[in-house]
Amino acid sequence: MSTPSLPVLDFSRLSGGPDAAAAFRDDLRRATHEVGFFYLTGTGVDDLALRLEKVARAFFALPEADKLAIENVNSPHFRGYTRIGGERTQGQVDWREQIDIGPEREAVTDPAAPDFERLTGPNLWPEALPELREVVQEWHDRLSEVAITLLRQWALALGAAEDFFDPYFADPGTLIKIVRYPGSREPEPQQGVGAHKDSGVLTLLWVEPGKGGLQVERDGGWVDAPPVDGAFVVNIGELLEYATQGYLIATNHRVVSPRYPEDRISVPFFFNPALDAQLPLIQLPPELAARSRGVTEDPTNPIYARYGENALKSRLRAHPDVAAIHHADLLAARA
Repeated sequence: MSTPSLPVLDFSRLSGGPDAAAAFRDDLRRATHEVGFFYLTGTGVDDLALRLEKVARAFFALPEADKLAIENVNSPHFRGYTRIGGERTQGQVDWREQIDIGPEREAVTDPAAPDFERLTGPNLWPEALPELREVVQEWHDRLSEVAITLLRQWALALGAAEDFFDPYFADPGTLIKIVRYPGSREPEPQQGVGAHKDSGVLTLLWVEPGKGGLQVERDGGWVDAPPVDGAFVVNIGELLEYATQGYLIATNHRVVSPRYPEDRISVPFFFNPALDAQLPLIQLPPELAARSRGVTEDPTNPIYARYGENALKSRLRAHPDVAAIHHADLLAARA
């Protein structure tokens, strides 16, 4: 068992009666006000996580041709496989390969639709591994239940009605990334993924047992966040910081590549509202409002109130090859 470097919250306390649930909410509020990250145990998904790990390993073991058959450059919706070095953070190459999976939808063809609707569309699934789709759908459904429960607990902890967030997540804009970080032979630590804040609301990160690499920014430095047995690493994104006017904080984090011959599988689950949703501001109780820090001001990374605009900003930056092929007009408009 690794030593936790972040707060640890036990999800099962919500079933332990009113006092235990209230204590969980207090810890949840404190962790995301002070750190923006925490470990979450007690979700009951361990058996499913083993299946997910197995199918993830099977996907990355496929012949290169099978993976490239669903490469994301073929998807204007930024879905499918990204080869090693195909994604960027802060303009720098991330050393990882992955498959991106979002809500299964028909593409939006209305030319008058908002730009962010270009993210709506079908996924790309590998024909050589049909079981991937089944396991991912189960994972999506189970983690969606955990995520909406957490949002309801945040609402209560912040003085709002329990269902405050529910209308905005009736058709959530989820994203699942199944990621493999290959080992690096370089003498210095390499960028698996560069420092960033998540652009949405909530992230539940599953990490292959025993595999480190995640680092969280705290007090101006980087702190290792090693995996904890049976736990997710949970963090909030820019939209929850926005909705609380900085009372809750979105925190920079990054991943350092493992040392060769080791590699690392991780699966972040991003739980976000519908693309066209705009989260309202929570009217915090006076004692909490007095401790709000305001939304982070960064001219290079504006935080948009509407989730689709935030998501499109992130995707265009992260995948410049897909953007250049399918969305040259958007790049020109933003130049």
